Amino acid sequence: MQNTKREIIGAVLNAAGFAVLATESNGQPHTSLVAVTPTRDFRQIIFATYRNTLKYSNLSGNNKVALLMEDGNCNSEGLKGSVVLTIVGQAEVISPEENEEPFRAHLKRHPELESFMLSPDCVLVRVIAHSYQVVNGIDDIQWITAGELDSI
Repeated sequence: MQNTKREIIGAVLNAAGFAVLATESNGQPHTSLVAVTPTRDFRQIIFATYRNTLKYSNLSGNNKVALLMEDGNCNSEGLKGSVVLTIVGQAEVISPEENEEPFRAHLKRHPELESFMLSPDCVLVRVIAHSYQVVNGIDDIQWITAGELDSI
């Protein structure tokens, strides 16, 4: 039985512990590797960063981002049998009032980040997904909006 696009997106989000975050400032792109935690509905991706980083500075000026992740099956044979996901959305710092649940979830998924996350200079950021590009192969690329996620 073929998986639905929602199941495929969920499988990549649950398999990938890391993503490449793309930000931009003054026309200059920047990428960073970030540890990620998806929310249960797959509409938000959580990561932590220090305030004194280029990624944080870029997000402060332009919160439009993309996250690139794959399901762990990319190898020397290329994309055959793997799924690559790009999430396009906007990032926002999670307020202290909302921080407890995302903090616990991110720490549970990435316990090795505890001292980093407890630093007073560290903030949690959520990426609110607007659309997902699902790549199953060189000729199998589909775009899905966040609004379509529940109906597919």
